[in-house]
Amino acid sequence: MGPLQAVSLLVAPPLCAACGRTCRAEAVICTRCSRSLAAERPLLTGGPQGIDSAWSSASHEGVARSLVGALKFRRLLPVAELMSDRIHWLAPGHLLGGTVVPVPPAPPRLRSRGFDPAGELAAALASRLGADLSPCLARRGLGHQVGHGRADRIARPPQIEPTGEAPRSVLLVDDVLTTGATLTSCAMALRSAGAKRVVALTFTRRL
Repeated sequence: MGPLQAVSLLVAPPLCAACGRTCRAEAVICTRCSRSLAAERPLLTGGPQGIDSAWSSASHEGVARSLVGALKFRRLLPVAELMSDRIHWLAPGHLLGGTVVPVPPAPPRLRSRGFDPAGELAAALASRLGADLSPCLARRGLGHQVGHGRADRIARPPQIEPTGEAPRSVLLVDDVLTTGATLTSCAMALRSAGAKRVVALTFTRRL
C-alpha cells in the first residue's frame, strides 16, 4: 500500500456494504456480516411455471437483503461480485450447465439507474463459470414490479420478449425471486425462442 492510499484509508476508511461499519480495505462486507451471510441456507424448488428448477442463495432478509439494496439502490457494483461468488460456491453443480441469461430490466429503471443490477450479477457469474453470456431478452412497456403487491404482480406479469434465438440450456439470473411472475414470463419467452431447459438462479428469495 502506497502512502497516498494509506492516507485515503485514514480519511475515508472502507465501509461494509451491508451494515456500514468499517471493514478491511479489500472486503465488500465486514467480518460480522460475512459470518451472518455464511450461516444463511440456500433454497431449491421446482420453480414457478416454465422454470425447471429455481435456486436462491439465501432468503430475502438480513445481510442478504441489505446487499441487494446496496447493489440496486446505491450502485455498489462490487456487491455483484460477492453475490456471484456465493452463487458459484453454493449452487449444486448439476444446475450450473448452460448459457447465462440475465432477467431484463424495465426500461425506465435502466434509464434512471444507468446500469442493470441483474446484468451485472449475470456477467460476474458467467465469468466465474466460464459460461457464455446471452442478454437475449427484452422487457416491453413502461411498468415494473417493484412496489406492487403479490396479487398485482401475478395478475400483471411483465411483457418479456426474445430478441433472437435462445440457447437450448439457460441459466436465468436475477437478484431476487419474489412471486416468480417475472421468471415465468422470461421462461415462456425463452422457450418460444428455442430453449429446452431453464434453470433460475437468484441471490435471494422472498418467503
